[in-house]
Amino acid sequence: MAKEEVKQEKKKLSTGWLVAIAIIAVLVLMVISAIGMRNNLVRLDTNVDGTWGNVQVQYQRRADLIPNLVETVKGAKNFEQQTLIAITEARSAWTNAKTPEEQVAAANGMESALSRLMVVVENYPELKSNQNFLALQDELANTENKVAVERGRYNTAVQGLNTQVRLFPTNIVAGIFGFKQRTFFNAATGAENAPPVVF
Repeated sequence: MAKEEVKQEKKKLSTGWLVAIAIIAVLVLMVISAIGMRNNLVRLDTNVDGTWGNVQVQYQRRADLIPNLVETVKGAKNFEQQTLIAITEARSAWTNAKTPEEQVAAANGMESALSRLMVVVENYPELKSNQNFLALQDELANTENKVAVERGRYNTAVQGLNTQVRLFPTNIVAGIFGFKQRTFFNAATGAENAPPVVF
């Protein structure tokens, strides 16, 4: 009888060890999986930051063109001062914007002011034939195309991050490590009306 009891005890111990090893193995796999999910979230979050930086570069390029544009336009006789003031104020708002939301709002204001300028210029034939103005116009149109491309890349990066932040079980890891969804770049109201860039 004692031998039977010893066998049963050994069997219980070996079963206990197997269960413990299985639990430890599952925990190790969960930790490794969580580390992989966190690293992926870090990559996606960094990608969003990088693509937003590319958008900012193009916005800054546009803002850098404005002083030259304003100086060229000032040379036209009796040019509407309100339009120039609006463009200068929009550029100043961009320069002073700190958060991405403020920068988007300022960039939208700049787009609106530049759009008004392009419409007003139609009334000034001497500007439409000015080589400096035409060169600036081409540079501005090129910059607007680059802004559009970078905004699209930014939204693609945001979509990738936001999807992972919402998927199970990554959403648990995202919550633990503080990863949040990012805001998509949305067009300004009235953006469906493209600003004229051809004179």
